Amino acid sequence: MLYRNREEAARLLVEKLTEFKGKNPLILAIPRGAAPMAKLIAAHLGGEMDVVLVRKLGAPGNPELAIGSVDETGWAYVADYAGSVGGTEDYLEAEKNRQLETMRKRRSQYTPVRPPIDPAGRIVIVVDDGLATGATMISALHAIRAKAPELLICAVPVAPPDTIDTVSRYADRVICLQTRVDFYAVGQFYLEFPQVSDEEVVEILRESTVRNA
Repeated sequence: MLYRNREEAARLLVEKLTEFKGKNPLILAIPRGAAPMAKLIAAHLGGEMDVVLVRKLGAPGNPELAIGSVDETGWAYVADYAGSVGGTEDYLEAEKNRQLETMRKRRSQYTPVRPPIDPAGRIVIVVDDGLATGATMISALHAIRAKAPELLICAVPVAPPDTIDTVSRYADRVICLQTRVDFYAVGQFYLEFPQVSDEEVVEILRESTVRNA
């Protein structure tokens, strides 16, 4: 199945999340691509929307290949194959520090006038537009779990089966619209898959802050 765009994928996810409507769920986007999706899901479920900042740790010479991920606290998930593609301890430490600096800049840009919404005691749904290795989702779920949500859910349109198996260890529930073994990149499952800019994320968060004020 191909999704026309992220909005269509988000609407299909809403159909699987209707049990949480009216329960003020907190919908957290992994930016940047998932921000428009989280906005739509939060609106349909009557919840709040925010972002959870995590960054992929890219492989040496191949930054698009995730060999791990890091959250805002500095906790890092490292895939078991990282060493086989050059992910030495020194490289991983340097890469982690680079990504932490990027997250610090994004946090100051995304939510300059308020702290992140506290997930403690909340139904929390972490959304992305698809999972490849699942590395960033794992860091996102780990970061939110540490803040004691009532229920922690991962919701995505598409992922490989083995990725879902791995990610499910970190969430109370995983909702994935389709699992595909013929998975090469998230974008292959969308007819329209434009980049989402930092400016778009800032505007989405600004609108959500005004709406929930």
